[in-house]
Amino acid sequence: MASSTSSAITLKINGEKYTLPVDHRTTLLDALRERLDLTGTKKGCDHGQCGACTVLLDGRRSVACLQLAVAAEGREITTIEGVADGERLHPVQQAFLDLDGYQCGYCTPGQICSAIGVIEEHAAGWPSAVTEDIRPEAGRPPLTADEIRERMSGNLCRCGAYVSIVEAVARAAGAGPDEERPLPAATVNVKETAA
Repeated sequence: MASSTSSAITLKINGEKYTLPVDHRTTLLDALRERLDLTGTKKGCDHGQCGACTVLLDGRRSVACLQLAVAAEGREITTIEGVADGERLHPVQQAFLDLDGYQCGYCTPGQICSAIGVIEEHAAGWPSAVTEDIRPEAGRPPLTADEIRERMSGNLCRCGAYVSIVEAVARAAGAGPDEERPLPAATVNVKETAA
């Protein structure tokens, strides 16, 4: 007996439900862009290597080009279109705007979604490859420039706006140069050391 290669699925995206028929091989990226006109999520390499298509699945970062749409059913999907609170930008969006964390802007939606995930991962105490002490009793590592660079390394920027991206993530995380909190010593001279 031949089985069908398509199904009707319901995706919860940015708090709204969308029901659509999809071929089982359709990626989440193609469903978002081609079927639902949510074009903020960008198609870059289509191989999971550039991060331009990064979205949040249940609050965790995911490259939408490698995620099948059928596998995303029942999960909370957040795209760049859903991170702001009405007209009020998400703190990461505001930091990118304030600190010029973009140039052409193509990678920016994926960078922002990834940065939101990075900040949540760090707040939860998850170590990265550059975290010096990964023992649970060591607590959350400081969010230094090196930590941010490592955690954001899956998102490429062809314009090379990395210095501003690191500063924007630090600011949005509360480690940046805002009214109350100065940058940690490791991130104060990010522009001078990032060359």
